[in-house]
Amino acid sequence: MIVTPIKTRKVLPGALSIEALLDEALPALSEQSIVVVTSKVVSLCENNVRPLEGTDREALLREEAELYFVDDRGKTEKRLYNFTIKQKTLIPASGIDLSNSGGCYILWPRDPLASAEAIRQHLMQRDGLQQVGVIITDSTIGLSRWGTLGIAIGHSGFEPVKDYIGTPDLFGRTLMLSKSNLAGGLAAAAVAVMGEGAEQTPIAVIEAANGVDFWQADQTTGNPGVYYISPLDDDPFQPFFASAKWEKGGKFHD
Repeated sequence: MIVTPIKTRKVLPGALSIEALLDEALPALSEQSIVVVTSKVVSLCENNVRPLEGTDREALLREEAELYFVDDRGKTEKRLYNFTIKQKTLIPASGIDLSNSGGCYILWPRDPLASAEAIRQHLMQRDGLQQVGVIITDSTIGLSRWGTLGIAIGHSGFEPVKDYIGTPDLFGRTLMLSKSNLAGGLAAAAVAVMGEGAEQTPIAVIEAANGVDFWQADQTTGNPGVYYISPLDDDPFQPFFASAKWEKGGKFHD
């Protein structure tokens, strides 16, 4: 697998569309390429930001969350994460970020799946291709691990989960639980080379990704792929979720 980071101009809120940025920075693609774009640059192009002045960050993260965690221990330097569930994903502060923003709060894309699909359709038409994948990423932190890790919050054009359940392992034992989160693994690889600081490479191209099954259907009219987000009531970590003091945020829905 080859992962190539792509350098772009500094992106300011609403300065150009994501399609225009990709056309400006991204060379012609080959079939079965996967284009990875950070959620931050998608939101900047979509102008999904809030001004620093006059915006209450705590109120904003509650407004943007489906659920937010109430931490009664008080604020310290290590307790500034404000864990939330946003678009069914556990993420600090509803994914709201200040880094590389030029002085504003950057929110997540309003609909990462729709944004990924629009990018894929544009790139296929631009380069005359049939099979292109797109991933929109963010970074998060993991339990008992230092440092951030890239995750997929939107995808298009390929089967994001590879299901091994019912297949034999090397010694003929039938696998009962194994599924591979391909979208997440590819996102992590791409974010590792795109960086987290001033690299100015918010796009990456993945080539020769073995084991990825591409499809061409428009996922905005029904996603034929297996999605990688599990329902909270069926999540392996449900006991931890259930024991936390969650409050309903502005994006909560049954």
